Amino acid sequence: MTYIRPRAPLDRMLAGIAEAARAAEADRPAAIAAAIAAEAARPDLLDGRDCPCSPDRYIRHLLAENRDQGYAVVALVWRPGQMSPVHAHRTWCAFGAHAGVLTETFYAPGDAPGDPPRPTATRLLAPGGTGHAAAGPQAIHRIANLGCGRAVSIHCYGVTYDRFGDSVNEVLSA
Repeated sequence: MTYIRPRAPLDRMLAGIAEAARAAEADRPAAIAAAIAAEAARPDLLDGRDCPCSPDRYIRHLLAENRDQGYAVVALVWRPGQMSPVHAHRTWCAFGAHAGVLTETFYAPGDAPGDPPRPTATRLLAPGGTGHAAAGPQAIHRIANLGCGRAVSIHCYGVTYDRFGDSVNEVLSA
């Protein structure tokens, strides 16, 4: 008899992301969000991974990168009160909540050039909740941990990890 060890949730998620990354560009963010959703709520998703918090800001931890397909998967770890700046994306993105509850606020561009973005809606993302967007200046949002405990989210961006500094976020307001 041959024993086949079941794949860990993170391995299944990464395999699903790799498959979804082959989708047509317009469909890719939604397909990857679905792959993230399939495993994101599992408490053992990051077992064996050290993903500490930072007291100063949310922090990214590289989980996987596919240089051939041009994407990277990271875990973002949020302490209570930490949030991203208000931003749009220079690349497509897909993400899902893994632990804790995150608040995503959506914005519309300012009314005139130079005006700050205006909040339009807010939603809570519990473990397994996802979001996605194509690259572009109209998909503006902020993610925040407004809860009392640590939160973790899984993000996949359409650039390799070495390009995160200048190719992911277009910061619009702190």
